[in-house]
Amino acid sequence: MTKNIIKTFALGTLLTFSFSNAQQKPKVVLDNFFNNEKKENKETKVLELWHYTWNDTSNGGFSLLGEIFTKQGAEISTLTTAPSKKDLKNANIYIIVDADIDKEAYGGKANLIDPTSIKNLTDWVKKGGVLVLMSNDKGNSEFEHFNKLAGEFGIHFNEDSYNRVQKREFEQGKVMVTAGNEIFSEQKLYMKEVATVSVKSPAKELLSAEGKNIAAIAKIGKGTVFALGDPWCYNEYIDGKKLPADFTNYQGTEEWVKWLLKQTSKK
Repeated sequence: MTKNIIKTFALGTLLTFSFSNAQQKPKVVLDNFFNNEKKENKETKVLELWHYTWNDTSNGGFSLLGEIFTKQGAEISTLTTAPSKKDLKNANIYIIVDADIDKEAYGGKANLIDPTSIKNLTDWVKKGGVLVLMSNDKGNSEFEHFNKLAGEFGIHFNEDSYNRVQKREFEQGKVMVTAGNEIFSEQKLYMKEVATVSVKSPAKELLSAEGKNIAAIAKIGKGTVFALGDPWCYNEYIDGKKLPADFTNYQGTEEWVKWLLKQTSKK
């Protein structure tokens, strides 16, 4: 039985998680290098990875997103280094979320997206890789180097912030998906404090908020790029506990995951 190992640094040790029949599963790799945030566990006093990570079950974690991917037959893992050609050979989907600014990065110095990583990722997409780029809004995400990568696919994240929500005025964060969208069914999503996205060929617009485009997709060679100006599918907004029932972020996340996985079959 073939096994694949997920490596996650927490509690000062190397934790491993095994998956059987991994060779048959699409491999979804989450970056933990360009987004590398740690905080102290209040009980153990040990630094732990957190914020948009698979094992983070707090509001800002991706534990529920990871469950959705695995329920759809995917294998999830985390990459704690810049993506090499070898790393990417073992990935069908590679996700970068909320690239760090110095004040958020562990040690106070962000790992910026470099020219080698940009070339590796661009070549990988052309060969059939599916790249997911999710930014954050102005003041909460790195833009200059992230945009050097996104620009290879006709995408640019603007350093701004829309859908700003005051306290519990959730309607201020609505994103209405109209019929005919390439990924989502007609529904009402919640995306708070979103950076807008500019596109040029081969990219095309996908979603809008306050009349501004906030997402894009691009087809490059055999591969696909998805870009959105918000890490919209973290636990707080898909667990059904906070948002009014007419927001359908969990449903939207399932549709998005299925679409991403479908793109990997075209490799």
